[in-house]
Amino acid sequence: MRIIITGSLGHISKPLTQELIEKGHSVTVISSNPEKKTNIEELGAKAAIGSLEDVSFLTKTFTGADIVYLMEPPVYFLNPTADPEKQWSNIVQSYLLAIQQSGVTKVVHLSSIGAHTDKGIGMLETHHYVENILKQLPNNISIKFMRPVGFYYNMFAFLPTIKAQGIIVQNYGGDEKEPWVSPLDIAAVIAEEIEKPFDGREIRYIASDEVSPNEVAKILGEVIGKADLKWLVISDEQFKEGLISAGFGLKSAKGLTEMNASRFGGVLYEDYYRNRPVLGKVKLRDFGKDFADAFFKS
Repeated sequence: MRIIITGSLGHISKPLTQELIEKGHSVTVISSNPEKKTNIEELGAKAAIGSLEDVSFLTKTFTGADIVYLMEPPVYFLNPTADPEKQWSNIVQSYLLAIQQSGVTKVVHLSSIGAHTDKGIGMLETHHYVENILKQLPNNISIKFMRPVGFYYNMFAFLPTIKAQGIIVQNYGGDEKEPWVSPLDIAAVIAEEIEKPFDGREIRYIASDEVSPNEVAKILGEVIGKADLKWLVISDEQFKEGLISAGFGLKSAKGLTEMNASRFGGVLYEDYYRNRPVLGKVKLRDFGKDFADAFFKS
């Protein structure tokens, strides 16, 4: 099959591209960075260099494809004017037009945990809006919404307080387990779904492991040689002010604080547990090796 991949050579798109090529598919990778062209071609894929907000470019690239994999690039939250909803909405509106103009009928979209609601989950609410934009596509266009949980590599955000204070500091914590995921498991699930039949609108959650904050502290502490590493819970207001002090814009700080607060109490994970997936291969202890490397290099 001819498959279009957005996301350049990111944490998910690169291993996804590699797996699809190994399976014999023809893959075109979209990147906004001309310097990625050679790296993309070295994988055995074709490179399409252009902007995700350029409808003409997307339409041309999508035309003739069997399946397109869509994602929205991450937002730089230390930009005080960061507005994920506006940025992603613009891109998804471009996807909407390009899909219809190109004749593509099979879409895989990288969404997120929390996309089932637009209330009480902070910055993740944007994924709900994005899914609803794509649902405006005609019914003959099948869409698979992939909803991964929190990425392991988000734990790199713990490094500054571990380095400075010897603790993990967040506005949530405790012994209640929550799901985490590796990009490698996300890529594997997407590759699997690409080769399955498409039928209307489908949702699949993706997770690698389920561990509590206190278990996270224990495991990460062990891999960095700090067996006494603790997880300290602070108030939402303290957490938000800490983010602002670190350079986050007010909107981003509020969004992240509310997202974290929604982890416990049901709202963030309620639909996940109703549709709980089989866990992937990459466990937290596996990620611990990368975390230790980052800790000792930082």
